[in-house]
Amino acid sequence: MARRENRRITDLGTLKALAHPLRMQLYRMLFVTEAATASQLAGQVDEAVSLVSYHLRKLAEHGLIEEAEPRSGDGRERWWQPASEGVTIRDQDFRDAPEKAAAHLAAARLFLAQRADLYRTYLDTRAHWGPEWNEAAHDSESLLRLTAPELAELKREMQDLLKKHDDRARAREAAGDTEGRENVALHLYGFPFRVQEATP
Repeated sequence: MARRENRRITDLGTLKALAHPLRMQLYRMLFVTEAATASQLAGQVDEAVSLVSYHLRKLAEHGLIEEAEPRSGDGRERWWQPASEGVTIRDQDFRDAPEKAAAHLAAARLFLAQRADLYRTYLDTRAHWGPEWNEAAHDSESLLRLTAPELAELKREMQDLLKKHDDRARAREAAGDTEGRENVALHLYGFPFRVQEATP
């Protein structure tokens, strides 16, 4: 089944379904592997297959994942894949009720914690990646002076640039260029902040 481009999550039920620590971990792993079975995922997250199957069904109930074509001869295995090329969750869709705003905040905090854990794992293991990967990997902080429209424009331009690189890399991989290719996480945050004015 062809996947939809990107899914914008606007309802509380779907947000809560995704904003569960294990479900988000499973969703991310399916996104990386493109398709997997509950038993394969269970081995990766060190959980019982029955528990993983339960959470996969919950993700499927909300249309976040779907059944995939089997990739093995075992007809008993159920394969899963993401139902879209990604999800978008925007603050503006969850502002109109306190419960929705609280759920959105909890989800954002979970996603941030999991991203930090992913980067922390890299930091703890970077000695094993070798100099080429360690020179390519990076972290940076830029402190800019922008208006909200300027930040929105920067976001769009960066998203376009990331899509260009991802599309090109996936095309090369599909053509057989797999040597040295790894999963790469790129986390970007753009947000306003204020500093306290110095008092005379």
